Amino acid sequence: MSNNDIIVSLDIGTSKVRAIIGEINNGTFNIIGVGSADSEGIRKGAIVDIDQTVQSIRSAVDHAERMVGIQISEVYVGISGNHIGLQSSHGVVAVSNEDREIGEEDIDRVLKAAEVVALPPDREIIDVVAKQFVVDGLEGISDPRGMIGVRLEVEATIITGAKTAIHNLLRCVEKSDLKVKDLVLVPLGAGQLALSKDEKTMGSVLVDIGAGSTTLSVFESGSIVSTSTLPIGGDFITNDIAYGLRTLTDQAEKVKLKYGCAWMESAAPEVTFKVTRIGSNVDKEFTQEDLAAIVEPRVQEIFQMVRQEIKRLGYNELPGGYILTGGTMSMPGVLQVAQNELAASVRISTPDFIGVRDPGYCSGVGILHTAIRSLRVRTSGGSTSASNGSGKKPVNRAKQNPAAAAQEESSQKPGFIERLKNMFSEFI
Repeated sequence: MSNNDIIVSLDIGTSKVRAIIGEINNGTFNIIGVGSADSEGIRKGAIVDIDQTVQSIRSAVDHAERMVGIQISEVYVGISGNHIGLQSSHGVVAVSNEDREIGEEDIDRVLKAAEVVALPPDREIIDVVAKQFVVDGLEGISDPRGMIGVRLEVEATIITGAKTAIHNLLRCVEKSDLKVKDLVLVPLGAGQLALSKDEKTMGSVLVDIGAGSTTLSVFESGSIVSTSTLPIGGDFITNDIAYGLRTLTDQAEKVKLKYGCAWMESAAPEVTFKVTRIGSNVDKEFTQEDLAAIVEPRVQEIFQMVRQEIKRLGYNELPGGYILTGGTMSMPGVLQVAQNELAASVRISTPDFIGVRDPGYCSGVGILHTAIRSLRVRTSGGSTSASNGSGKKPVNRAKQNPAAAAQEESSQKPGFIERLKNMFSEFI
């Protein structure tokens, strides 16, 4: 098993850091290892302590390495948050081959042309996702490789993020002695994994409820069109339990995971548990119904806020409904509350791989899914020199050693006269 066949995703969340190892073997993909560690240094999805985050990443990676018996050196890292922005862009180039056959190089060039947009100094491009290609006026093409044409255009979505958030994330991974192979937008990866082709085309919302935040992603016409992050999640349910039962947060979390139920009608009055109350040495007994009375209103509130946010984004009714993922979805009764509050078709999505059949793993497996698609595109294109198959920006190279990257770029950059010649040669 060579390292070329192995790819690793790193999902840095508020409650857990997960490293998932995938293996590509003869065209099939399997998950062979999972490492998980409690997340320290992350609050509401944002890094607040680099050293603690580095320690959590190392713990998760060590766990995964021990499970599989390999050394992890490079990872695909998931990124999300309220700083993420989406904007449409258009790129156009002339096909460079003499026989006018569109190749990998032409796709790279047209995606780079789409990247040329005005950005504020505090923003940076994370990824460029092609919505459709246009060859000599023929629209709706998803993969133009091998087609004959003179003019190649692309309608693309540019994903941007705040430089501070991006660089802090990269800094944490690099301080963990790992190379960042690429950054992957978590909602995009999770959407490709969790949503069917029809759901992405008709219009649907992916709702990822984690511990510290809830990420909403709207998909329409086959691609992501809007994303937003709400600063609420499973931790808010834990805090309510801690206040309601007058107990420590750690104990409230354990009670939530073991006995939590979001739907009062499903709660069992005969199921009891004891907790130590703050300021007392005596344990007090509660029933699952007592717990559900605390949990249900908070879960209702989360879904009410989800519905309001989707309306604010300008989407009232989407035929595909809502697809729910995230660790909070593991709690019994959440689906019933969601169906009541959202008044639409709702389902929970779980990755269909052994070892990760839990909604909380959807993000990590989604990152791998995106990475594999880009690798397959690159391989099927037959071009090993192409920088990227799906127009992904190789962020790690630019961030890992800025001085070396600048030197390499300057050595490859042609002179001004050469650039002018190249520019005009495309239209001759």
